[in-house]
Amino acid sequence: MTLTKIRTAAASSLAAAGLLFTLAACSSPAATQPTTSAPASPATSSSSAAAGPCAGVKVIVDSGALKQDAADTSVCVPADAPILASKALEEAKVKTEGTAQYPKELACRVNGVPAADFDITHKGGTYREDCSKMPAAFAYWALWVKPASGDWAYAQEGLATLKVSPGESLELLFTVDGEPAAPAA
Repeated sequence: MTLTKIRTAAASSLAAAGLLFTLAACSSPAATQPTTSAPASPATSSSSAAAGPCAGVKVIVDSGALKQDAADTSVCVPADAPILASKALEEAKVKTEGTAQYPKELACRVNGVPAADFDITHKGGTYREDCSKMPAAFAYWALWVKPASGDWAYAQEGLATLKVSPGESLELLFTVDGEPAAPAA
């Protein structure tokens, strides 16, 4: 099942709550690229390497609206060919947890955030993510991709199928009530 179909199913169940606006960025999944993997090598995590240009894939985690900096990171992962987003995150030592329903397709928690006992404040009150089903449409980790010279785009595939190429950036950004609407430039 594609990420778009998963999000569409979740949106249907949340329609009564009027929370569909955050799913507007979703569209049909892009074609899957041929499978190629980069040689395994440790990610470069020094601040100077993460801040400057990255010859591989730049992996960014931004807790966004949660403001839980402990989850945040920016790492350059060596890659000389397209790699799966899940592999880039693994190489960057970013730990993702899916849901019971969708264990590999999406991120429910990133580096332990949001914790199961953390109250997420949103327009409708507070919410706690239990990671059993699709995350709430108003509070979730959004997956973004940026080409070497271009703008951020909402990923059209999930972690298990999305491929990123050298020179591209991959970001997991936590969004609450549609904010932040996109990664920082």
